[in-house]
Amino acid sequence: MKIISKKILKILIFVFSIILLITYFIYNFPSSNVLLSIRLPRLMLSFLVGFILAGIGSTFQTMLNNPLAEPYILGISSGAAFGSILASVLGLYLLMPIFGFLGALFTMIIVWYFAHIGGFMNNTKLLLSGIIVGMFFSALISLLMYLNQSDISGIINVLMGNLGHIFSRREWYIFLIVFFASIALMLYLFSLSAKLVILTTGDVIAESLGIDVKRLRRRIFVISSLLTGITVAYAGIIGFIGLIVPHLIRMISGGNKRSSIIYSSLLGAVLLIFCDFIAMHIAIIEIPVGIITAFIGTPFFLFIMIKSK
Repeated sequence: MKIISKKILKILIFVFSIILLITYFIYNFPSSNVLLSIRLPRLMLSFLVGFILAGIGSTFQTMLNNPLAEPYILGISSGAAFGSILASVLGLYLLMPIFGFLGALFTMIIVWYFAHIGGFMNNTKLLLSGIIVGMFFSALISLLMYLNQSDISGIINVLMGNLGHIFSRREWYIFLIVFFASIALMLYLFSLSAKLVILTTGDVIAESLGIDVKRLRRRIFVISSLLTGITVAYAGIIGFIGLIVPHLIRMISGGNKRSSIIYSSLLGAVLLIFCDFIAMHIAIIEIPVGIITAFIGTPFFLFIMIKSK
């Protein structure tokens, strides 16, 4: 496949983003009240979730040198979903991001521990550990659904991914703080990209160059867990964005891993806004955006698996 230069890639993403944003805002000519109270918050949420998921997916794939690593596949999203749903059924709605973070962090610790059983870790063990732990938390979520059937609609929204969160005034102020704090954390992850690229050469070489490998990985896992918990708390589980976007960036712009993280985040934000627009307007009723991303991501995931053989 012919590689597209970074300059052309930037132009393509920028042009498509402008067209998408204009269409997103003016479709069906909404009133100013709808525009400010519904579409703008939804657009910001879509941007934030796509930005985070694609950026974390690219970070994981670079750090672990694993083309299939991302929060959904590694089970982190399921752990975050369990934490958020637990907070919801307890009536602690404002604490859902914190519970989501704790669930994501706990899941990452378990996956990391299982993947190192036997004294070493490889891609197969990591992925299998993520799948197994993800299935366990899915079973716990099913148990919560069975025991709290009055809250089942809210639980389904978390499981299927839904960007149609209606913010109260208090929630809106909290979300603005979370939005800018999350962007700041993502910028911090971008600043670690040079160290992550060195990490792909192996732990021994990275440590010989002065990088504290364990500390770096631990720091990234904590930040990634926090950000994943935030996305799940506000939008539910949205799979495959973190998987397919980094691959798309590498396919069309080459193998520059240092810049792929930020480009992945930007393209992830644009792609999720596009998927949300489809979810809102493809049918008479709104379809959960997680279904749209799954329809796009599943065949792409199979393509990556076959290609990586």
